[in-house]
Amino acid sequence: MTLPLVFSPEVAEARANGAAIVALESTIITHGMPWPQNVETARRVEAEVRAHDAVPATIAIMGGKIHIGLTDAELESLGQAKGVAKLSRADLAACLAQGGIGATTVAATMICAHLAGIEVFATGGIGGVHRGAETSFDISADLPELAATPVTVVAAGAKAILDLPKTLEYLETAGVPVIAFGQTAFPAFWSRDSGLTAPLRMDDAATIAAAHRLRGRLGLPGGQLVANPIPAEAEIPRDEIGPVIEHALAEAAAQAISAKSVTPFLLQRIFELTEGRSLTSNIALVLNNARLGAAIARALAAA
Repeated sequence: MTLPLVFSPEVAEARANGAAIVALESTIITHGMPWPQNVETARRVEAEVRAHDAVPATIAIMGGKIHIGLTDAELESLGQAKGVAKLSRADLAACLAQGGIGATTVAATMICAHLAGIEVFATGGIGGVHRGAETSFDISADLPELAATPVTVVAAGAKAILDLPKTLEYLETAGVPVIAFGQTAFPAFWSRDSGLTAPLRMDDAATIAAAHRLRGRLGLPGGQLVANPIPAEAEIPRDEIGPVIEHALAEAAAQAISAKSVTPFLLQRIFELTEGRSLTSNIALVLNNARLGAAIARALAAA
C-alpha cells in the first residue's frame, strides 16, 4: 500500500537534490498560540531554517494525507482551522482513515518524518513524565517514540512543568541518548539549567550527526534527544519560573484537570502569570532549535 504522503514543492525539490531538511511539528500552530500569531511564528521558524541553509518541512494531517511541508496557503488555512485534532501515535492512523485534519505532536512528527526519510526534527520541548506519575501513570508518548523511531530531535530539554528527574530516568532506561549542546547541565525549557546533569555533552553539529549515523550502523533502535539551551538573553531563570510553575500546578490540581488537558492549561496559566514573558521565551527557544536543527541536517546531508 502506498503511504499517504504529500510533499510540498519545496520539500520535493530538496529531496530530489539531497538537500538538508528539518521537520517541524504543527501543534505549535493549532494548539500553542492564537491566530495570527501562530502563523506568524511558524513562518519565522521556517524562515530561520532556510536562513541556515536547510529546508523546513512542517508536518500536518489534512484531507486524509500526511503533508510533509506546507505551502503558505496551507499554513494559513491550518492556522485558522477549528476542531483540529492533536495527534500522537495512538490516533494518527485513525485521523487519516477518517479524512480529518490533525496537528502532529513530537511523537507523531517523528513517525511522519521517518516515513518521509527526514532524520532531524526541531521543536520547542518534548513531553515527559508528569509530576505525580507514580499514581496517575501520566507519561508522554514522546518518550517511547524517542526509543523507537530513528530521528534526532532538537529541543530545549523537556517542558519544565514535568518531573525532569523521572523523565531522564525513563530515557536512560529506554536507551535514548540525551545530549546537552554546549554545556553539561540539562536545560529546562525556559531555563538554561534544570539543576540536573545531562548524560552526554556535545559541542558541535557534526559530532551529533556522526552519532546519529553510528546508531543506525550499530543497529540501535530509536533516535537522539539534543537538549539545546535557550539563549541566555531570553531565558527565565529556574529560581524565577519555579514558583510560577508550582502555582499553576496547584491550580490544575484544585480544578481536577488531567490527561491531555494538563499541559495546555499549565502553559496558558504560566503565560498569564508571567504576563506573556513565557511565550516570548518559547518563541526564542524554538528559533534557536531551528538553527541547530539546520546545522545537524546539513552535516547529515554532507555525510
